[in-house]
Amino acid sequence: MPRALIVGGTGLIGRAAARRLLAAGWRVDLTGRNPAHLPADIADAGGRFVATDRDHPAQLLVALGVGADLLVDCLCYTAEHANGLLPLVRNAGSTVMISSKAVYVDGDGHHSNSATAPKFDGPIRETQATVAPSANAQYASSEGYAANKVAAEQVLLDSGHPVSVLRPSMIHGAGATRPREWIFVKRVLDRRPVVFLTHRGAGVDHPTAAANIAALIEVAAAMPGQRILNIADPDAPSALEISRTVARRLGHVWDEVLLGDQADESLGRHPWDRPRPIVLDMSAANDLGYTPAGDYATTVADEVEWLMAAAHGGEGAEILPAREDDFFAPMFDYALEDRYLRANT
Repeated sequence: MPRALIVGGTGLIGRAAARRLLAAGWRVDLTGRNPAHLPADIADAGGRFVATDRDHPAQLLVALGVGADLLVDCLCYTAEHANGLLPLVRNAGSTVMISSKAVYVDGDGHHSNSATAPKFDGPIRETQATVAPSANAQYASSEGYAANKVAAEQVLLDSGHPVSVLRPSMIHGAGATRPREWIFVKRVLDRRPVVFLTHRGAGVDHPTAAANIAALIEVAAAMPGQRILNIADPDAPSALEISRTVARRLGHVWDEVLLGDQADESLGRHPWDRPRPIVLDMSAANDLGYTPAGDYATTVADEVEWLMAAAHGGEGAEILPAREDDFFAPMFDYALEDRYLRANT
């Protein structure tokens, strides 16, 4: 029975990977700080929680033990993290590091976290230029996040060991700490008769299901090698299509207010608003034999159902965005929307 160790295994990606590997007959150990965060279904399937602090490499080495066929790091954000992982990499048959599409820059050096939105010429391949690596910037910042990710990637890829770097985009799934689809689920719960979308809802920022990341992790485990791979859903729906998918899933009907470019910028905000589409090219993963777990509408169903259950006090209720959440609050200005409707009807 092959063994996998998933660092940060109780998070969104780790859970999805554990479920996929356990179903395929793997023995799976998941590291984390709080055993209460290990879902019951994973424990019932044989997943084992290992209490470990990601910032203590010695603890990670103990968790690895004599070695593993697969090592997955969901929490590798800096070169320091990557250097601490190297002793484990040397004793793993295949290693997967979760990076981000945020590392890519357009011709002007803008990336997805820049103050100025990037404008890519088409689907982004793994050969696209990236931000310069840096170990000095704060990784939990808009400018420092990508630079630290690139630095971590380079440490692992320069090790000479079989490391697959995966670059996802706009990750979604049940248990997400920032469930972007909440902006539509909450509208359904609030029985809003309308949905407002800026720029006519045309914005595209390629979503990635945690289940699809798990599917590619399984491929990387079976085919160890040094590589960088994009990972995203097989389709790249617009914000309008995403809103319709969520509403249809919940049996809700609303009027769509598709705002033009001259409308109040405070109306219709949503997470997928981009002046030009951000789409990842999946050719490299497909060439390895990767098969997605499903398209966006199929894979987002679990998250939508989880959000509905959590909103009614179910599992995960404590991590739902608070009313005053800085990210989500501007997207729920119902008073402003109602004033717009009164003035335009």
